[in-house]
Amino acid sequence: MSLNTTFDPSSLTYNAAGLIPAIAQDEGSGEVLMMAWMNAEAVARTLETRRVTYWSRSRQAFWVKGESSGHVQELVDFRVDCDRDCLLVLVRQTGPACHTNRRSCFYTAVRDGGEVELMIPEG
Repeated sequence: MSLNTTFDPSSLTYNAAGLIPAIAQDEGSGEVLMMAWMNAEAVARTLETRRVTYWSRSRQAFWVKGESSGHVQELVDFRVDCDRDCLLVLVRQTGPACHTNRRSCFYTAVRDGGEVELMIPEG
């Protein structure tokens, strides 16, 4: 294993809109919590503050997870995939990760041709 002492967010491969998908995974359980988008500045802010920061496509603004809800994502590890076009952020999640108040955004499964709700909203 080699250690590169400098990471440059511009070394990542962003889409035409300047965004890269970021998958949030619970560092303890391994549960996939959500997927959202980051731009180079969101990547830099996440690494600097250790609070996961995304780019909201609908609001065209930075979104620090938990800033208004209190459902914070504390960065534990930041990983780049082999093609440098997708990120994995291992987090300590406080409260639900999904805006529907569920632990994970991936609460619907397709089984035997039908949809199954795997979890109900918290609280």
